[in-house]
Amino acid sequence: MNRNARTADQIVGDNEADALFSGLEKLSGLILAVSGGSDSTALLVLAARWAKRLKHAPKLVAVTIDHALRAEAAHEAAAVKRLARRFGVSHRTMRWQGRKPKSGLQEAARIARYRLLAQAAARTGYTHILTAHTLDDQAETVLFRLARGSGLIGLGGMAYASPLPVDGETIAFLVRPLLHLPKARLVATLRAAGVAFSEDPSNQDPRFTRVRLRTLMPRLALEGLDARGLVRLARRMRRADATIEFAVDAAASALASRPWPAGGPIAIETVRFANLPSEASWPRRRPCRQ
Repeated sequence: MNRNARTADQIVGDNEADALFSGLEKLSGLILAVSGGSDSTALLVLAARWAKRLKHAPKLVAVTIDHALRAEAAHEAAAVKRLARRFGVSHRTMRWQGRKPKSGLQEAARIARYRLLAQAAARTGYTHILTAHTLDDQAETVLFRLARGSGLIGLGGMAYASPLPVDGETIAFLVRPLLHLPKARLVATLRAAGVAFSEDPSNQDPRFTRVRLRTLMPRLALEGLDARGLVRLARRMRRADATIEFAVDAAASALASRPWPAGGPIAIETVRFANLPSEASWPRRRPCRQ
């Protein structure tokens, strides 16, 4: 097979893109989180093409978050605005104001990014925010959480869709339509379309844990633990987590003195409760998977 044929196989075509965004076509509008990097630029291009193929499409609004951490950020936001205009998509830039922390900068920036995206959703009245997380991002997330000793919930990685709580209240939902696609296919799609994208130098900064883990991926792949293997692990952890949730619900119903859940006091047989496996008897924390 020649190089051109291999590239054609990598490109995300119209039919595949339609499947990626399936289920979103009836919404009034969508927020697209677009930084200007390859992944989010591909999200913008694919979503705009998809919307054009629809008779009644959701209104698309691309939102770029300027974290005010690099001088180039404003120029990158302006480039995204020009690209969005080229594809007929509305655009707005939102800036992270205030002092920046000296430690935990990436986590603080992530929290600020989602807060600003939630604000953009609230202003437009739209409830769904699309992000450009890829299969590679999912693999890095699993590896990151594995290194920190996460349990089943954490090792399940990012969900296709998850609520976005702000100050304890869910006002929007994050949707990750590109989650099963490798970054290389998105880059190939942009190159075939002649669309340029930016490179954030922080993605190469070894001060950040994710960057250091990313450099390990090629060596892990040589041992059989590649990105798809890590994503497969996440999928199995999700299944295991769902099984435990089913067992917890069954145990609660079997041990409670009346239907569960319901208002008022409930009596539980302590001896039978004590014999439950710890995963079923201890309270299980249900964080928002981002």
